[in-house]
Amino acid sequence: MGSLAVQSHFSSLIEAPYDEAFVVMQSVAADPTPDKVNLGLGVYRDDDAQPWTLPSVKKAQAQIQDNHDYLPVAGLPTFIEAARKLLLGDVLEAVKSRLTTVQTIAGSGAIHMGALFLDKAVRPENVWISDPSWASHEQIWENASPKTQRRFYPYFNHKTKSLDLEGMVRTLRRDAQPGDIIILQACAHNPTGCDPTQKEWNIIADICEELGIIPFMDIAYQGFASGDDHHDAWAVRHFVGRGTMEVLVAQSFSKSFGLYGHRVGALHILAHESAAVPAIKSNLLQFIGSEYLTPSAWGARIVSTILNDPELTKEWRQDLRKMNARVKSMRAFLFVELTKRGTPGSWRHIIDQIGMFSYTGLTASQVKTMREEHHIYLLSTGRASISGLNSKNVFRVAEAIDQVVRGDAGV
Repeated sequence: MGSLAVQSHFSSLIEAPYDEAFVVMQSVAADPTPDKVNLGLGVYRDDDAQPWTLPSVKKAQAQIQDNHDYLPVAGLPTFIEAARKLLLGDVLEAVKSRLTTVQTIAGSGAIHMGALFLDKAVRPENVWISDPSWASHEQIWENASPKTQRRFYPYFNHKTKSLDLEGMVRTLRRDAQPGDIIILQACAHNPTGCDPTQKEWNIIADICEELGIIPFMDIAYQGFASGDDHHDAWAVRHFVGRGTMEVLVAQSFSKSFGLYGHRVGALHILAHESAAVPAIKSNLLQFIGSEYLTPSAWGARIVSTILNDPELTKEWRQDLRKMNARVKSMRAFLFVELTKRGTPGSWRHIIDQIGMFSYTGLTASQVKTMREEHHIYLLSTGRASISGLNSKNVFRVAEAIDQVVRGDAGV
Protein backbone atom coordinates (compact mmCIF):
# COMPACT_ATOMS: atom_id res chain seq x y z
CA MET A 1 0.00 0.00 0.00
CA GLY A 2 1.50 3.29 -1.09
CA SER A 3 2.13 6.03 1.42
CA LEU A 4 0.42 9.36 1.07
CA ALA A 5 2.51 12.53 1.04
CA VAL A 6 1.81 14.39 4.24
CA GLN A 7 2.11 18.15 4.33
CA SER A 8 3.49 19.66 7.52
CA HIS A 9 1.10 21.57 9.72
CA PHE A 10 3.88 24.18 9.90
CA SER A 11 4.38 24.62 6.16
CA SER A 12 2.77 28.06 6.09
CA LEU A 13 5.04 29.39 8.83
CA ILE A 14 7.36 32.15 7.62
CA GLU A 15 10.92 32.25 8.91
CA ALA A 16 11.28 35.01 11.49
CA PRO A 17 14.13 37.54 11.35
CA TYR A 18 17.10 36.86 13.60
CA ASP A 19 18.56 39.31 16.11
CA GLU A 20 21.42 40.89 14.21
CA ALA A 21 23.65 41.16 17.29
CA PHE A 22 23.64 37.39 17.66
CA VAL A 23 24.10 36.85 13.92
CA VAL A 24 27.17 39.08 14.13
CA MET A 25 28.39 37.05 17.11
CA GLN A 26 28.17 33.88 14.98
CA SER A 27 30.08 35.60 12.16
CA VAL A 28 32.82 36.60 14.58
CA ALA A 29 33.07 33.04 15.89
CA ALA A 30 33.38 31.69 12.34
CA ASP A 31 36.07 34.20 11.34
CA PRO A 32 39.53 32.60 11.72
CA THR A 33 41.33 35.97 11.57
CA PRO A 34 43.40 36.28 14.77
CA ASP A 35 43.04 40.06 15.13
CA LYS A 36 39.29 40.27 14.41
CA VAL A 37 37.39 42.81 16.51
CA ASN A 38 33.89 42.26 17.90
CA LEU A 39 31.99 45.52 18.41
CA GLY A 40 28.61 43.87 17.95
CA LEU A 41 27.42 42.34 21.19
CA GLY A 42 26.50 44.49 24.19
CA VAL A 43 28.66 42.87 26.86
CA TYR A 44 31.52 44.35 28.86
CA ARG A 45 35.05 43.20 28.10
CA ASP A 46 38.29 44.15 29.87
CA ASP A 47 41.38 45.52 28.14
CA ASP A 48 42.39 41.97 27.20
CA ALA A 49 39.01 41.45 25.46
CA GLN A 50 37.96 39.01 28.17
CA PRO A 51 34.74 38.80 30.23
CA TRP A 52 35.19 40.47 33.61
CA THR A 53 33.58 39.09 36.74
CA LEU A 54 33.11 41.97 39.16
CA PRO A 55 35.15 41.49 42.38
CA SER A 56 32.04 42.34 44.39
CA VAL A 57 30.18 39.54 42.59
CA LYS A 58 32.96 37.05 43.38
CA LYS A 59 32.77 37.94 47.07
CA ALA A 60 28.97 37.66 47.09
CA GLN A 61 29.12 34.24 45.43
CA ALA A 62 31.49 33.01 48.14
CA GLN A 63 28.96 33.97 50.82
CA ILE A 64 25.91 32.28 49.32
CA GLN A 65 24.94 28.87 50.64
CA ASP A 66 23.84 26.25 48.11
CA ASN A 67 20.06 26.28 47.98
CA HIS A 68 18.18 24.91 45.01
CA ASP A 69 14.64 25.43 46.29
CA TYR A 70 12.06 27.32 44.26
CA LEU A 71 11.77 31.03 44.87
CA PRO A 72 8.32 32.51 45.53
CA VAL A 73 6.42 33.25 42.32
CA ALA A 74 7.01 36.99 42.80
CA GLY A 75 10.73 36.42 43.35
CA LEU A 76 13.28 36.62 46.16
CA PRO A 77 11.89 39.08 48.76
CA THR A 78 15.28 40.49 49.79
CA PHE A 79 16.16 41.03 46.13
CA ILE A 80 12.85 42.78 45.42
CA GLU A 81 13.31 45.22 48.30
CA ALA A 82 16.92 45.91 47.30
CA ALA A 83 15.92 46.46 43.66
CA ARG A 84 13.31 49.01 44.74
CA LYS A 85 15.78 50.91 46.90
CA LEU A 86 18.43 50.93 44.18
CA LEU A 87 15.95 52.20 41.60
CA LEU A 88 14.03 54.78 43.59
CA GLY A 89 16.30 55.85 46.44
CA ASP A 90 14.69 58.47 48.66
CA VAL A 91 11.55 58.53 46.46
CA LEU A 92 10.62 54.98 47.50
CA GLU A 93 9.07 55.71 50.89
CA ALA A 94 6.49 58.12 49.47
CA VAL A 95 5.24 55.68 46.81
CA LYS A 96 5.75 52.30 48.49
CA SER A 97 2.07 51.66 49.19
CA ARG A 98 1.21 52.17 45.49
CA LEU A 99 4.11 50.16 44.06
CA THR A 100 4.07 46.54 42.88
CA THR A 101 7.37 44.78 42.13
CA VAL A 102 8.08 41.29 40.81
CA GLN A 103 11.35 39.62 39.89
CA THR A 104 11.65 38.85 36.17
CA ILE A 105 13.82 37.06 33.65
CA ALA A 106 16.15 40.05 33.19
CA GLY A 107 15.08 43.33 31.59
CA SER A 108 13.58 41.71 28.49
CA GLY A 109 11.37 39.57 30.74
CA ALA A 110 10.28 42.69 32.61
CA ILE A 111 9.28 44.37 29.35
CA HIS A 112 7.44 41.22 28.28
CA MET A 113 5.55 40.96 31.59
CA GLY A 114 4.73 44.66 31.46
CA ALA A 115 3.38 44.35 27.92
CA LEU A 116 1.22 41.35 28.90
CA PHE A 117 -0.10 43.28 31.88
CA LEU A 118 -0.87 46.45 29.92
CA ASP A 119 -2.52 44.45 27.14
CA LYS A 120 -4.94 43.03 29.70
CA ALA A 121 -5.38 46.03 32.00
CA VAL A 122 -5.32 48.97 29.59
CA ARG A 123 -5.69 47.56 26.06
CA PRO A 124 -3.67 50.44 24.60
CA GLU A 125 -4.26 51.58 21.05
CA ASN A 126 -0.59 52.34 20.49
CA VAL A 127 2.82 51.73 22.00
CA TRP A 128 5.36 54.41 21.11
CA ILE A 129 8.95 53.26 20.61
CA SER A 130 11.94 55.48 19.90
CA ASP A 131 13.36 55.55 16.38
CA PRO A 132 15.89 53.99 16.62
CA SER A 133 15.60 51.62 19.57
CA TRP A 134 16.69 48.24 20.86
CA ALA A 135 15.18 45.81 18.34
CA SER A 136 13.58 43.62 21.01
CA HIS A 137 11.27 46.41 22.16
CA GLU A 138 9.17 46.07 19.03
CA GLN A 139 9.41 42.27 18.91
CA ILE A 140 8.30 41.85 22.52
CA TRP A 141 5.26 44.05 22.01
CA GLU A 142 4.38 42.31 18.76
CA ASN A 143 4.21 38.98 20.57
CA ALA A 144 2.77 40.07 23.92
CA SER A 145 0.18 42.56 22.69
CA PRO A 146 -0.45 41.91 18.98
CA LYS A 147 -3.49 44.20 18.74
CA THR A 148 -1.52 47.20 19.99
CA GLN A 149 -0.13 49.26 17.11
CA ARG A 150 3.61 49.76 17.29
CA ARG A 151 4.32 53.39 16.50
CA PHE A 152 7.62 55.24 16.43
CA TYR A 153 8.63 58.68 17.62
CA PRO A 154 11.70 60.54 16.33
CA TYR A 155 14.55 60.27 18.80
CA PHE A 156 17.86 60.83 17.04
CA ASN A 157 18.79 63.60 14.63
CA HIS A 158 21.22 61.93 12.23
CA LYS A 159 22.46 65.28 10.94
CA THR A 160 23.40 66.75 14.32
CA LYS A 161 23.90 63.34 15.97
CA SER A 162 21.89 64.52 18.96
CA LEU A 163 18.46 64.09 20.55
CA ASP A 164 15.53 65.11 18.35
CA LEU A 165 13.35 66.40 21.18
CA GLU A 166 11.44 68.73 18.88
CA GLY A 167 10.50 65.89 16.53
CA MET A 168 9.54 63.67 19.45
CA VAL A 169 7.25 66.26 21.04
CA ARG A 170 5.71 67.24 17.71
CA THR A 171 4.90 63.62 16.80
CA LEU A 172 3.39 62.76 20.18
CA ARG A 173 1.26 65.93 20.28
CA ARG A 174 -0.05 65.17 16.81
CA ASP A 175 -0.69 61.43 17.04
CA ALA A 176 -0.63 60.06 20.60
CA GLN A 177 -3.86 59.21 22.40
CA PRO A 178 -4.72 59.00 26.11
CA GLY A 179 -3.85 55.52 27.37
CA ASP A 180 -1.08 55.00 24.82
CA ILE A 181 2.19 53.56 26.13
CA ILE A 182 5.58 55.17 25.56
CA ILE A 183 8.83 53.23 25.95
CA LEU A 184 11.54 55.46 27.41
CA GLN A 185 15.11 54.33 28.02
CA ALA A 186 16.17 55.92 31.29
CA CYS A 187 19.92 56.08 30.60
CA ALA A 188 22.55 54.95 28.07
CA HIS A 189 20.06 54.79 25.20
CA ASN A 190 20.51 51.71 23.02
CA PRO A 191 21.63 52.07 20.24
CA THR A 192 22.44 55.80 20.13
CA GLY A 193 24.16 56.46 23.48
CA CYS A 194 22.29 59.77 23.39
CA ASP A 195 20.33 60.66 26.55
CA PRO A 196 18.01 63.59 27.32
CA THR A 197 19.27 66.18 29.78
CA GLN A 198 17.36 66.62 33.04
CA LYS A 199 15.66 69.66 31.52
CA GLU A 200 14.63 67.60 28.48
CA TRP A 201 13.39 64.78 30.72
CA ASN A 202 11.18 67.32 32.46
CA ILE A 203 9.69 68.33 29.10
CA ILE A 204 9.06 64.67 28.20
CA ALA A 205 7.34 64.10 31.56
CA ASP A 206 5.18 67.19 30.95
CA ILE A 207 4.09 65.77 27.58
CA CYS A 208 3.20 62.40 29.11
CA GLU A 209 1.10 64.13 31.77
CA GLU A 210 -0.57 66.46 29.31
CA LEU A 211 -1.48 63.74 26.80
CA GLY A 212 -2.35 61.01 29.29
CA ILE A 213 0.40 58.69 28.00
CA ILE A 214 1.64 55.91 30.29
CA PRO A 215 5.46 55.90 30.58
CA PHE A 216 7.10 52.47 30.49
CA MET A 217 10.72 53.11 31.41
CA ASP A 218 13.53 50.71 30.59
CA ILE A 219 16.63 51.01 32.79
CA ALA A 220 19.25 48.49 31.71
CA TYR A 221 22.43 50.39 32.58
CA GLN A 222 21.97 51.91 36.04
CA GLY A 223 25.46 52.76 37.29
CA PHE A 224 27.12 51.56 34.10
CA ALA A 225 26.05 54.59 32.07
CA SER A 226 27.76 57.33 34.10
CA GLY A 227 29.49 55.41 36.89
CA ASP A 228 26.92 56.81 39.35
CA ASP A 229 23.81 54.71 40.01
CA HIS A 230 21.96 57.66 41.57
CA HIS A 231 22.60 59.89 38.56
CA ASP A 232 21.50 57.19 36.11
CA ALA A 233 18.20 56.70 37.96
CA TRP A 234 17.32 60.41 37.89
CA ALA A 235 14.74 60.17 35.10
CA VAL A 236 12.90 57.26 36.74
CA ARG A 237 12.85 59.01 40.11
CA HIS A 238 11.63 62.21 38.48
CA PHE A 239 8.69 60.53 36.72
CA VAL A 240 7.75 58.48 39.79
CA GLY A 241 8.31 61.35 42.21
CA ARG A 242 5.93 63.67 40.39
CA GLY A 243 3.06 61.65 41.80
CA THR A 244 0.84 62.49 38.85
CA MET A 245 1.42 59.52 36.55
CA GLU A 246 1.10 55.77 36.60
CA VAL A 247 4.51 54.44 35.61
CA LEU A 248 6.05 51.07 34.71
CA VAL A 249 9.78 50.37 34.97
CA ALA A 250 11.72 47.41 33.55
CA GLN A 251 14.95 47.05 35.53
CA SER A 252 17.89 44.90 34.41
CA PHE A 253 20.96 43.81 36.39
CA SER A 254 22.80 42.18 33.48
CA LYS A 255 25.14 45.05 32.61
CA SER A 256 25.62 46.74 35.98
CA PHE A 257 26.48 43.49 37.77
CA GLY A 258 27.98 41.60 34.81
CA LEU A 259 25.38 38.86 35.28
CA TYR A 260 24.45 38.48 31.61
CA GLY A 261 23.71 34.76 31.70
CA HIS A 262 21.87 34.78 35.03
CA ARG A 263 18.92 36.84 33.71
CA VAL A 264 18.19 39.04 36.73
CA GLY A 265 15.53 41.73 36.44
CA ALA A 266 12.49 43.34 38.01
CA LEU A 267 9.24 44.92 36.88
CA HIS A 268 7.85 47.82 38.90
CA ILE A 269 4.32 49.16 38.42
CA LEU A 270 3.23 52.38 40.14
CA ALA A 271 -0.53 52.92 40.42
CA HIS A 272 -2.43 56.06 41.37
CA GLU A 273 -4.02 54.27 44.32
CA SER A 274 -2.83 51.59 46.74
CA ALA A 275 -6.22 49.87 46.31
CA ALA A 276 -5.09 48.76 42.83
CA VAL A 277 -2.03 46.88 44.13
CA PRO A 278 -3.71 43.51 44.95
CA ALA A 279 -5.23 43.23 41.47
CA ILE A 280 -1.98 44.28 39.79
CA LYS A 281 0.08 41.78 41.77
CA SER A 282 -2.33 38.87 41.36
CA ASN A 283 -2.44 39.33 37.59
CA LEU A 284 1.35 39.51 37.37
CA LEU A 285 1.65 36.34 39.44
CA GLN A 286 -0.80 34.61 37.11
CA PHE A 287 1.29 35.58 34.07
CA ILE A 288 4.48 34.37 35.77
CA GLY A 289 2.85 31.14 36.93
CA SER A 290 1.69 30.31 33.42
CA GLU A 291 5.07 31.02 31.80
CA TYR A 292 7.94 29.99 34.07
CA LEU A 293 6.38 29.55 37.54
CA THR A 294 9.25 31.11 39.50
CA PRO A 295 12.28 33.19 38.47
CA SER A 296 15.92 32.12 38.59
CA ALA A 297 17.47 32.17 42.06
CA TRP A 298 21.26 32.33 41.81
CA GLY A 299 21.68 35.74 40.16
CA ALA A 300 19.03 37.30 42.38
CA ARG A 301 20.85 36.00 45.46
CA ILE A 302 24.09 37.56 44.22
CA VAL A 303 22.46 40.97 43.69
CA SER A 304 20.61 40.76 47.00
CA THR A 305 23.81 39.84 48.87
CA ILE A 306 25.68 42.82 47.40
CA LEU A 307 22.95 45.42 47.86
CA ASN A 308 22.15 44.33 51.43
CA ASP A 309 25.79 44.51 52.54
CA PRO A 310 27.14 48.09 52.84
CA GLU A 311 30.75 47.05 52.23
CA LEU A 312 29.88 44.98 49.16
CA THR A 313 27.67 47.80 47.87
CA LYS A 314 30.60 50.18 48.23
CA GLU A 315 32.87 47.78 46.34
CA TRP A 316 30.21 47.26 43.65
CA ARG A 317 30.10 51.02 43.08
CA GLN A 318 33.89 50.98 42.68
CA ASP A 319 33.48 48.20 40.10
CA LEU A 320 30.95 50.33 38.23
CA ARG A 321 33.31 53.29 38.16
CA LYS A 322 36.10 51.07 36.84
CA MET A 323 33.95 49.75 33.97
CA ASN A 324 32.65 53.22 33.18
CA ALA A 325 36.14 54.74 33.19
CA ARG A 326 37.47 52.12 30.76
CA VAL A 327 34.60 52.62 28.32
CA LYS A 328 35.02 56.42 28.51
CA SER A 329 38.74 56.12 27.88
CA MET A 330 38.10 53.99 24.78
CA ARG A 331 35.67 56.62 23.46
CA ALA A 332 38.36 59.24 23.97
CA PHE A 333 41.08 57.11 22.33
CA LEU A 334 38.92 56.46 19.26
CA PHE A 335 37.97 60.13 18.96
CA VAL A 336 41.60 61.26 19.27
CA GLU A 337 42.80 58.74 16.69
CA LEU A 338 40.14 59.77 14.16
CA THR A 339 40.94 63.43 14.79
CA LYS A 340 44.67 62.80 14.31
CA ARG A 341 43.98 61.18 10.97
CA GLY A 342 41.68 63.99 9.87
CA THR A 343 38.95 61.45 9.11
CA PRO A 344 36.25 63.24 7.06
CA GLY A 345 33.24 64.38 9.09
CA SER A 346 32.71 65.27 12.72
CA TRP A 347 33.37 62.56 15.34
CA ARG A 348 32.62 64.57 18.47
CA HIS A 349 29.49 62.50 19.02
CA ILE A 350 31.62 59.50 20.01
CA ILE A 351 32.68 61.24 23.24
CA ASP A 352 29.37 63.05 23.72
CA GLN A 353 27.43 59.77 23.78
CA ILE A 354 27.16 57.71 26.96
CA GLY A 355 27.12 54.07 28.00
CA MET A 356 28.10 50.91 26.17
CA PHE A 357 27.23 51.92 22.61
CA SER A 358 28.15 54.52 20.06
CA TYR A 359 25.96 55.31 17.09
CA THR A 360 28.97 55.89 14.87
CA GLY A 361 27.24 57.28 11.80
CA LEU A 362 28.74 54.59 9.56
CA THR A 363 26.39 53.42 6.82
CA ALA A 364 25.34 49.81 6.22
CA SER A 365 27.64 49.73 3.19
CA GLN A 366 30.57 51.00 5.25
CA VAL A 367 29.84 48.45 7.98
CA LYS A 368 29.89 45.71 5.33
CA THR A 369 33.33 46.85 4.23
CA MET A 370 34.52 46.97 7.84
CA ARG A 371 33.46 43.36 8.29
CA GLU A 372 34.65 41.92 4.98
CA GLU A 373 37.92 43.80 4.48
CA HIS A 374 39.00 44.67 8.02
CA HIS A 375 37.37 41.89 10.09
CA ILE A 376 35.84 44.48 12.42
CA TYR A 377 32.26 43.62 13.31
CA LEU A 378 29.51 46.07 14.27
CA LEU A 379 25.80 46.27 13.52
CA SER A 380 24.56 47.40 10.11
CA THR A 381 23.01 50.48 11.76
CA GLY A 382 26.50 51.65 12.67
CA ARG A 383 26.07 50.78 16.34
CA ALA A 384 29.37 49.83 17.95
CA SER A 385 29.87 48.36 21.40
CA ILE A 386 32.63 50.56 22.80
CA SER A 387 33.52 47.96 25.42
CA GLY A 388 34.84 45.83 22.55
CA LEU A 389 37.63 48.37 22.07
CA ASN A 390 40.89 48.05 23.95
CA SER A 391 44.42 49.44 23.94
CA LYS A 392 45.49 46.73 21.47
CA ASN A 393 42.81 47.22 18.79
CA VAL A 394 41.58 50.82 19.00
CA PHE A 395 44.26 52.10 16.60
CA ARG A 396 43.39 49.48 13.99
CA VAL A 397 39.69 50.26 14.36
CA ALA A 398 40.36 53.98 13.89
CA GLU A 399 42.50 53.28 10.81
CA ALA A 400 39.78 51.05 9.33
CA ILE A 401 37.07 53.68 9.91
CA ASP A 402 39.31 56.30 8.33
CA GLN A 403 39.94 54.17 5.24
CA VAL A 404 36.29 53.24 4.81
CA VAL A 405 35.02 56.80 5.23
CA ARG A 406 37.69 58.21 2.91
CA GLY A 407 36.88 55.55 0.34
CA ASP A 408 33.23 56.55 0.30
CA ALA A 409 34.08 60.25 0.25
CA GLY A 410 36.56 59.77 -2.59
CA VAL A 411 39.26 61.51 -0.54
